[in-house]
Amino acid sequence: MRFTEHMREKMTAFLQFVRERAPLVSAMDRAAVLLIGVAVGSAIGFAFHGGTTDAPPIASAPTPVVKIPAAPTPATAEANLAERCAPSHQLQQQLQQTAAAGGKIRVGVFGDSFGKGVWAGLLNQLSSKAGYEVTDYGQEAIGFTRYKSLNLERHVADQLGGNDVDIAVISFGANDAQGIITPEGHYAPFMGPLWQETLGGRVERYVGILRAHKALVYWVGLPHMRDPGLERDVTAINDFYHAQMDRLGVPFIDSRPISSDANGQFTPYLNDPRDGKRTLIRVGDGIHMTIPGYIWITRDLADRIRNYVGAVRTMAGVAAPVQPAKKKPV
Repeated sequence: MRFTEHMREKMTAFLQFVRERAPLVSAMDRAAVLLIGVAVGSAIGFAFHGGTTDAPPIASAPTPVVKIPAAPTPATAEANLAERCAPSHQLQQQLQQTAAAGGKIRVGVFGDSFGKGVWAGLLNQLSSKAGYEVTDYGQEAIGFTRYKSLNLERHVADQLGGNDVDIAVISFGANDAQGIITPEGHYAPFMGPLWQETLGGRVERYVGILRAHKALVYWVGLPHMRDPGLERDVTAINDFYHAQMDRLGVPFIDSRPISSDANGQFTPYLNDPRDGKRTLIRVGDGIHMTIPGYIWITRDLADRIRNYVGAVRTMAGVAAPVQPAKKKPV
């Protein structure tokens, strides 16, 4: 990519700004700082704090190592940063336009049956009265390995049509623990190099379609599974999708640390950290969660969305809707 001298000076100044503040914000947050401006950079950084780099270490599974792209070299960092920030600027403008017009912030949730649960969790926390419209775009028994039955890229393009989304939340993976037949007719075993290459391309195009519809994107990972074999596969799937989201600059919300017992293992019950009440968070299949469980694992994401949208509304000079006070029980 070729820059004029004027643009090169501006980009160099910005890179220096990021280096001085690197411990405070993640890569996704630094893009948000550029988009909203230095004046509110710290506010947006706080809203996004804990992005793609804040997840705890993930135990390795006896599966092939997921390939994580190497960091860009200093010679290409400037060009890569410009390329990644350009489309994000358009997305930020879209959210600002929605806020400035006083419209509801459109949150679309995309995924399989687990994704539908994530939608239910967010719907319970981002209310219409608070200025949100949370829409379920999920469908059971689908995934990035099941393109023979449903091509997710064509499906999401058809679902959205000419409509834009301000924020997109994705959660897939429960149906992806299997090999695939590539479009060229080759068999790709689960987690093999060809499998990773094929699914990596599908995921990248899927995220690209959502971004083309002006959406800021998040990905919610899967919790621990009760069955040891499925747990091994899901661990590999989470690692793979986490790596893909890091590569694409999408925050990955790891649901495992907040839905596990003291030993980091599957548990059907946990004590709610807010009131100490013992809560059933998993259903009997050992895979899905109860509605309280889905609310539980999406609390941090809902808070981050509220913080971010609040900063955008402040920039647009629009006050957040005032919710009526809850009536005290008689």
